[in-house]
Amino acid sequence: MSVSKKHFVLFALILLTVVAVSINAKAQTDKIEGLWYNDVKSAKIQITKESNGKFYGKVVWLKEPLKNGKPKVDEMNSDEKLRSRPRLGLPVLADFVKDGDNKYTGGTIYDPNNGKTYSCKMTYKGGTLDIRGYIGISLFGRTTTWSRAE
Repeated sequence: MSVSKKHFVLFALILLTVVAVSINAKAQTDKIEGLWYNDVKSAKIQITKESNGKFYGKVVWLKEPLKNGKPKVDEMNSDEKLRSRPRLGLPVLADFVKDGDNKYTGGTIYDPNNGKTYSCKMTYKGGTLDIRGYIGISLFGRTTTWSRAE
């Protein structure tokens, strides 16, 4: 086999490997992973599945990132030590596990507008995600609908 044929075969093998890895990585992405607008489109939340198999979300964009000319911070947090942390990058969803095809349970949602954390469940509905935060049982809660931002 000539040198150019060997290079072509090597290139083809590398290309096939890259494509196979890309397809496999995409296939392993869960349907809720990605960017979501909150209910009033004032923030984008990036939802990811971490190595522990649970889903988490953090604020990655704010429509109004500044307050009085400075980056917004978590000023309503009940823990005074956390009040200076930036709203950008703020974790707001934690510890969700997939429970069936379209439900995610066992997690919490943090509301930076009041500094409180609530039990939470999520239901995937195609281009939307119903987020239900509650105290105790989900009957005593509120649902907001997030929309896909990608």
